[in-house]
Amino acid sequence: MATQPVPTAPASTHVPVTLDDVLAARARIAGSVVRTPTLVSKTLSAMVGATVYLKFENLQFTAAYKERGALNTLLQLPVEQRERGVIAASAGNHAQGLAYHGIRLGIPVTIVMPRPTPTVKVMQTEGHGATVILEGETFDEAYAHARALEASNGYTFVHPFDDPRIVAGQGTMALEMLEDAPGIDCFVVPIGGGGLISGIASVAKAQPRPIEVVGVQAELYPSMYNRVRGADLPIGGDTLAEGIAVKEPGGLTAQIVRALVDDIVLVSERNLEESVSLLLQIEKTVVEGAGAAGLAALLAHRERFAGRHIGIVLCGGNIDTRLLANVLLRDLARSGRLARLRIRLQDRPGALFQVSRIFDQVGVNILELYHQRIFTTLPVKGLTLDVECETRDRAHLDRLVNALRDASYEVSMVELA
Repeated sequence: MATQPVPTAPASTHVPVTLDDVLAARARIAGSVVRTPTLVSKTLSAMVGATVYLKFENLQFTAAYKERGALNTLLQLPVEQRERGVIAASAGNHAQGLAYHGIRLGIPVTIVMPRPTPTVKVMQTEGHGATVILEGETFDEAYAHARALEASNGYTFVHPFDDPRIVAGQGTMALEMLEDAPGIDCFVVPIGGGGLISGIASVAKAQPRPIEVVGVQAELYPSMYNRVRGADLPIGGDTLAEGIAVKEPGGLTAQIVRALVDDIVLVSERNLEESVSLLLQIEKTVVEGAGAAGLAALLAHRERFAGRHIGIVLCGGNIDTRLLANVLLRDLARSGRLARLRIRLQDRPGALFQVSRIFDQVGVNILELYHQRIFTTLPVKGLTLDVECETRDRAHLDRLVNALRDASYEVSMVELA
């Protein structure tokens, strides 16, 4: 890996965070956050037709990049603010990063979370030593309560993204990426509130050569896309990328994005699911939905990035294990390696045996069987049999379906949406 510092270009006068701010942040937090690796992925590069470099921020102690900005902010607080303590509203990675470094520095940390926050996130944040207050049914209600406590108790509020100290801290990732992979000519960066891409763009656009910066948002939460493009796309819904599911981006970050970011692309839930699965299978690394957004953009917009040298940040790895299991199983189903077939049978002895013989002959493993005799439009002597099965690939599944139809069975696939 290269170790030479990124060349310093004249600081921009058009944005509130400069390259010098990011360089100062790097010196400030050095040794207290993990200098995560930036590695080329040969397999993903071949798959998308570009050279893909991955920044493994999921290897931070709290499994997310948020530590950088949180620590940079905490280290700049005056003594009296440190003694009174800090507060934030967060149900995710910002809470854990702030809690971990705040308590490590002897700064009392209070985190306000919405009441429906998953227990595991509450426990993780408390495990770092923070005081967690559950208030409100939504993030907005939790945020309002945090600001009220800030005023009444004299706490210092630490915003998750709309703060130049946060932005500068997140930008330290770009310095490391350009040191380790100096050929990067395009950063593809997830956007929630905009702190991460603002920091990376502040570094990229200060370099002596052109480097493109492209943001990525989930189709369900195009908040920054709407803000900077003047669009009015709907916002809301259940997204795998909850870490970037922000309804209202920051004012400071929107200013930086307008000035420095070249483009914003949107990705579907299916792109996000596929990317989480690919990163686990190919790179053997666990990422959350937001952490997979950069790869999702390459998969969804291959022509846009073909031939480029792309830097992607795997910005977090905090994903619920049950959710991860569902993502992996759905990906197996879409690839044909896991399937559910619906077969029409006559309700008589030996019917199931005859069907199972075909599965055996083709070499397909049966996982589950479901009979349906009552809730069906078939005649009373008929039934439907749903068979969950495991195959080697789509071609293997097609051979099974053809064999069943050749044996005069009526068979259909139960497809994923």
